[in-house]
Amino acid sequence: TNNDQGFYIGKFVHELERGDYNAFLTRLQAFFADFPYELNDKTERHYQVVFYLVFKLMEQFTEAEVRSAKGRADAVVKTPKYIYVFEFKLHDTAENALKQIDEKGYLIPYQADGQELLKIGVEFSQEERNISRWVTE
Repeated sequence: TNNDQGFYIGKFVHELERGDYNAFLTRLQAFFADFPYELNDKTERHYQVVFYLVFKLMEQFTEAEVRSAKGRADAVVKTPKYIYVFEFKLHDTAENALKQIDEKGYLIPYQADGQELLKIGVEFSQEERNISRWVTE
């Protein structure tokens, strides 16, 4: 039913609003696992598009590919208490994704906003066709 779907999307929203990114990313893994094999072209862009669509469904204020002076964050999500900066890696590690957030200064535009800043490096597995792991600071 529609109520079940609304509740499901609502859980995504609730988890990020309370800062529970582990529950959020675990739920996102389950979402990716539901995707038909034929729809996954195994590119980084595929994962970015799916991720972006989740936030559109959540009706969160989300920006994809946000520019800083030295590059673009894959996704930035703002809630009343938190700002999440996500970087995705398909053929690289979650740790290198975090390193890129630092080196490219992706947090700098948000440091005066007053919310808690969370940077999250997300690693995808081509074999699993899913999120394999994530790290945060």
